[in-house]
Amino acid sequence: MNSPCTIKTTGLTRYFGSHAAVYELDLEVPRGAVFAFLGRNGSGKTTTIRMLLGLLQPTRGSGSVLGCDIRDLTPEIRARVGYLPEDHRMYGWMTVRESGDFQSRFYPRWNEKVFRGVTDHFGLKSEARVRDLSRGERAGLSLALTLAPDPELLILDDPAMGLDPVARHSLMESMVYLTRREDRTIFFSSHQLEDVERVADRVAVLDGSVLRASCSLEHFRAHVKHARLIFTHAPPPLPEIPGLLRAFRTEHELRLTWVDNQGAAEQAWQALKPARVEWPPLSLEEAMLSYLGDRREKSFLRPTMEAQS
Repeated sequence: MNSPCTIKTTGLTRYFGSHAAVYELDLEVPRGAVFAFLGRNGSGKTTTIRMLLGLLQPTRGSGSVLGCDIRDLTPEIRARVGYLPEDHRMYGWMTVRESGDFQSRFYPRWNEKVFRGVTDHFGLKSEARVRDLSRGERAGLSLALTLAPDPELLILDDPAMGLDPVARHSLMESMVYLTRREDRTIFFSSHQLEDVERVADRVAVLDGSVLRASCSLEHFRAHVKHARLIFTHAPPPLPEIPGLLRAFRTEHELRLTWVDNQGAAEQAWQALKPARVEWPPLSLEEAMLSYLGDRREKSFLRPTMEAQS
């Protein structure tokens, strides 16, 4: 099937008892995208991934992967999908070479050159036992086992969690370098927003089990605005500001972050008549934290020290 979307869901929902882990998820992942799937812990990312892989049945709604219904993924479709979970499960008693030999028997498109290239990149010795590898080395072997079958779709569930910065950088670098082709798609969740900013071209944001945003990375950054309003006196109370994500109050400042809505927010806070306005740059991490954070005004607490007689 030649669907333009590698992944597509409509109203995808999963309940655990009375709790909705994922609610009415409408998602489209274009073919060839490096797609970051973001959200807090417990927002439904892993549940969504497990449904996409056919490991968990949805309560309702539908979805497809590589044009195949996720409720009935065929062996042929599964062979075209690479999955890398955060815990890097492997047989500890096997060597690096034995792990590759074992995995290769299940994939007709196994590429031994890719397997050896990734293991060499991570400095893995063929005769080393899996149980003796460091966490970063295990991640490298897991990535090699995932990429060597030459998957059209690579799904990664926070694979860099717990890795040191060097191992994490190697993992992301290898992942993107070996799969960055127009007919290859990467769908990954991550809490490392600097990695997302470096490699992703599209993002989706889950918040409270509900999809809040799905767009290009550039669009997301362009529509989350941040300004420092500086006053000569204590800042006045905030009016109703459309799209406000975060307000932070200090003695002479208001720091506002909002989702741009054709200038409506800016018009609202300009009525406060600040003495000066500054527009500091906003990183993806700051924008995302604002988007997912507690949407209420905050201020520095200045406890009063009372003299004791």
